[in-house]
Amino acid sequence: MQEEKIIYYTDELNDEFSKAQITPRVIDKNYDYLGGFVRKIGRIFWYHIFAKPVAYIFLKLKFHHRIVNKSLIKQVKKTGFFLYGNHTNDIADALIPTMVAHPRSVYVIVHPNNVSMPVLGKLTPCLGALPLPDDREATNNFTQAVKTVIEKKKCVAIYPEAHIWPYCTWIRNYKDTSFRYPVKYNVPLLCFTNTYQKKRFGKGPKIVTYVDGPFYPDESLSVKNAKEKLHSEVISAMKKRSENNTVELVKYIKKDEND
Repeated sequence: MQEEKIIYYTDELNDEFSKAQITPRVIDKNYDYLGGFVRKIGRIFWYHIFAKPVAYIFLKLKFHHRIVNKSLIKQVKKTGFFLYGNHTNDIADALIPTMVAHPRSVYVIVHPNNVSMPVLGKLTPCLGALPLPDDREATNNFTQAVKTVIEKKKCVAIYPEAHIWPYCTWIRNYKDTSFRYPVKYNVPLLCFTNTYQKKRFGKGPKIVTYVDGPFYPDESLSVKNAKEKLHSEVISAMKKRSENNTVELVKYIKKDEND
């Protein structure tokens, strides 16, 4: 196992440690979230025929990936749903929601960086990337796209921690903002927690993904209180699952204010 690395952070909510250096495009009213016929054909090929099997093979070979409680997805087979996960790996995080939700089709709410890369940025929309909007008109289009995906009984995946902290073994205290979506559309959500554990054979850690839920919005509460309740339930489940980490490649230490 490789030597542990130390990273010092100052802001648990906003610090970013991804190595990718990308200038994001502006997501305005002209951005087409779901596209037309050409996008649909592209999704059939790039997502269903190409990406799914490649993702499965890569995760198995690289991380000996295993999912615990995947059968819970069957409990929401009659409706669209949201899927929340911890954000700790630049490549694996792009693939794991598809494995967790399979056979359901997945779209992922992402930073505009994900649709701004010279080549791959042209493909990520076919793979389900829904970039966060930059203005009011784009927000309307984004909201409509999320609504359409949910109404078609598909999955929308969200990384509420927002920023990648590579190989982080604890759950950051993310905001409850994104939990307004399941409340708004009155649909369930599930969460998954990626943990890093020692491989029996081979170098590097394996990833074991734990699925929990489903969690349902409490219709007796106000929107504010309902999203707070979902946030509390999900972050508690994820923190509990994070205790299954057995390998710490990166130790994150908060800087002292006097440093």
